[in-house]
Amino acid sequence: MALAAAAAAAALFVAAAVLSPASVASASNSEGDALYALRSALADPRGVLQSWDPTLVSPCTWFHITCNRDNRVTRVDLGNSNLSGHLVPELGHLEHLQYLRLKDNHLTGLIPRELKNISSLKVMLEGPELQGLAAYDTNC
Repeated sequence: MALAAAAAAAALFVAAAVLSPASVASASNSEGDALYALRSALADPRGVLQSWDPTLVSPCTWFHITCNRDNRVTRVDLGNSNLSGHLVPELGHLEHLQYLRLKDNHLTGLIPRELKNISSLKVMLEGPELQGLAAYDTNC
């Protein structure tokens, strides 16, 4: 009986490993950690970031986040959210990010230089979105 239970547990472990590749879980968690670092650096009087729960396996279920079919973050759309605070260097961990929309918020400080290393980033802070933000941080 104990042998059968051990075999069943081993089969479940193998099935879990096959169904949930570590690379996807790891990527989702590091992206979730990066986004949660952003949430922690922002004041959110409207509660638009309330769904950003770091205990969830993937940030792909969070509002204002779009992911590709590999569950990698491709879009962060927080425009017109009345957020204030600063951007965080951890955003550089969003390696598949294509769009970062922060228009009509109250952001200050430096744009983390880690963002310029994201080759897939096509649209970032432009025009009035940059009001109050300084150029890339080059002192790191």
